[in-house]
Amino acid sequence: MTLIDGQGQQATRQLRVQNLEYPEGEKSLMVFDTPRDVRGSALLSYTHPVGDDEQWLFLPAIKRVKQIGARNKSGPFMASEFAFEDIVTPFWQKFTYAAITQDELDGLSCHVLERSPKDKNSGYSKQRLWIDHEHLLVRQIEYFDRRGELLKVYRADGFTQHNQQHWRPASMHMRNVQNGRQTRLQWSDFRFAQGLSDRDFSQNALLRAR
Repeated sequence: MTLIDGQGQQATRQLRVQNLEYPEGEKSLMVFDTPRDVRGSALLSYTHPVGDDEQWLFLPAIKRVKQIGARNKSGPFMASEFAFEDIVTPFWQKFTYAAITQDELDGLSCHVLERSPKDKNSGYSKQRLWIDHEHLLVRQIEYFDRRGELLKVYRADGFTQHNQQHWRPASMHMRNVQNGRQTRLQWSDFRFAQGLSDRDFSQNALLRAR
């Protein structure tokens, strides 16, 4: 994770992420390894197709777990331009949709659609998505704030297919057009079918994350 401020100054962090998909949703655990001031910080998320998502943040500096309330989901995750609500899986059931149009993005033919969060606590009034025709992968998202003004632009690049079924991007980039700050996530070392279970995504696992 690279944080870039409005003057172009950069700060880099390293983190690990593990996910567990199951019929009722998805669980994820994100753990920061560097730098020292954030080492051991971890976010545990339970994402549900219907109902409120659940998130807990562990900060070693204060040695306690803090639950992220529904009203705080639009806040920044670890000082990045990704909000807490951007970290969870955006299940289709949580949005209403507008008509699809067509456009090109970096030479790729894309469907363009608008979706609006059903959750009144979302920090967004709507989102505009670019989804490529060939693989139906989300390539770009424009996020509009509660006033309807463009807030952030997300891009995903370098997609590769793993195990002949899982598509994952090598890079995710979030640019805040209102404050000039950016966050870049670069991914590597993807592994699948690692034998994870619910025990790996408990609050006790969150405390042991370091």
